[in-house]
Order: sequence, then C-alpha cells, then structure tokens
Amino acid sequence: MTTTHHHVMILGTGPAGLTAAIYAARANLKPFVVEGNEPGGQLTLTTEIENFPGFPEGIMGPQLMADMRAQAERFGAEFQMGWVTSADLSKRPFRVTVNEDEMHEADAIIVSTGASAKLLGIDGEDEYIGRGVSTCATCDGFFFRNKEIIVVGGGDSAMEEATFLTKFASKVTIVHRREELRASKVMQDRARANEKITWALGMTPLGVEADGKKVTGLKVKDGKTGEEKVLKTDGIFVAIGHSPNTAFLNGQLDVDAIGYIKTQGVTSATNVEGVFACGDVMDPHYRQAITAAGSGCKAAMDVEKFLEGSSVHDWSESAPESIKA
Repeated sequence: MTTTHHHVMILGTGPAGLTAAIYAARANLKPFVVEGNEPGGQLTLTTEIENFPGFPEGIMGPQLMADMRAQAERFGAEFQMGWVTSADLSKRPFRVTVNEDEMHEADAIIVSTGASAKLLGIDGEDEYIGRGVSTCATCDGFFFRNKEIIVVGGGDSAMEEATFLTKFASKVTIVHRREELRASKVMQDRARANEKITWALGMTPLGVEADGKKVTGLKVKDGKTGEEKVLKTDGIFVAIGHSPNTAFLNGQLDVDAIGYIKTQGVTSATNVEGVFACGDVMDPHYRQAITAAGSGCKAAMDVEKFLEGSSVHDWSESAPESIKA
C-alpha cells in the first residue's frame, strides 16, 4: 500500500472543513481534504439559506458549498472523494486510511466530520428532505410562516424546536411514539403553555405523505388502538437528536457523554497534540453554518501555529481567564 504524506489533512467538507481548507491553503499548508460520503455536509440537503452573512437574497445550500470548495481549490487545497475508514493517532505523522486501501500520513489533522441528524427511517423521509422534511428549525422555520407543521420527538430538542417554530407556524403538533415525554419538566411545561402547540402522543410515524411536489401529511399508527391515520401537515421537522461522526476514531480522542469531541479552552485543539476539531463534530449546541465556518477558521489558524512549533498553551494565554476553561 502506497503512503502519501501531507502537512495537513482535513477530514470533512461542510462549512467548517471548507473554511479550514481556505485558511490553511492561504497559509501555504497545501491541505489535503477528504470529502467524505456526503461532500458539503448537511447544507447540501438544504434548499435556500437566508441566514448566512453576505447573501441578502439568500443562497442555495449546495451552491454555497460549491463556492466554498472552489475558493479553497483556488488557493491550492487538494480534494479527494472518499471515506476515512480508520486513523492511527498514536504518533506523528498520523496515519489515515481512506477508502480502505489508501494510506495517508499527516503532520496535523483537522477533524470536521460533522454530526448526522438522526432520522426516523420511514417511507418518503429521504425523498422529501429539503422539500418539506427538515432536521433544523433554525434553518428552515421561516419557510413555514402561517403553515401547520409537525415536530417529531419527545426530548428537550423537540420541545425547543417546537417552541421556536411557533414564531412562524400557525400550528405546531408534537408527535411522539410514547405517551410520556423524555424532555425535562421545564421544557415540557414551556411547550404545554404555548397555545400554538398541540399534541399527538402515543403515535408512531410510519411514512411521509406527499403529492409529488410537497409534503401533505404524516402517516402514524395509534399505539393504543392500532389504527393508522394521516395527520395533515405542510411540513415535518424531525427532532430526535444528532450523532457525531467519530466512529472511525475508535475512541482515540476525548469526547463528551454523547460523543462530541472535546476541545481545549478557546482553541480547537483536542487531547492529542496535532489533532484539531471544528464544526458540528465538536459543537452540540449551535450547529449553524456560520458558527461551523468560524470554528473552521480557528482550526486552520491553530494548525498553522502548531506546525510553527507553538503549543496550545502558547496561543491560549492571551484569552481572558473567564473563557479559558
């Protein structure tokens, strides 16, 4: 197996990875970017983006990712379609296997593999992602102004998304397969106090109903009676959590209880010297394109300092004490 050496490898090409590639390429680090099995990340599943700065008329998600990729290529970033199947972070240079049969070495690695929204696995779901089915209320809520929508889930995320969506929708129905919710009491109370929110508990989603162009309903099964019926809706928001894409790391980086990579202080540095993380793979809270892009900038700048011989402590000392921890 032939081994190729790189100064910097970037794993993932969402807004975090592509921003890191732009900055690293402009620093003449010649980053090698592995695109993953979903080049461009979750934004390639989004239609129009209206909250990314610089686009007053909005921009389509795939177009934004294509433009960012072209910008990185302009400065010398090299891209390869592929999937990282394993990584050895025990010593430098790090060794990364791509597509099971290509070996790459890198002096530094930026992990920007993102977090995948958990889906229901029901008929029509994949087909109508971005066309009435969404996993991001902040991204897509605006498009459902004065519409009736459904939020599927029973945890804090579902309550938060449903409450947020009432700013736009005329009615939000929370669908959950159990009669009891998993959400904290405070989040449940907040949702129940909202007059725009209605409830369809004990209902198991079976499939997305659509007319070929847009979503028209959610087919569910009543847990008590076994009856199947269709809940009419203009949109379905799936809010059952996210899974950080870190399985290939095989536990070599410190992660939190859910699996998000831990970074040190205000930096993007991980517990392994020379390995950095940015974007949704280390951010369980914001999960926005603009925050991911910002963290990608940080990661590239941290990598540049690392390769110059600085340690994480050197470039975090200037941070205020209140945000170092």
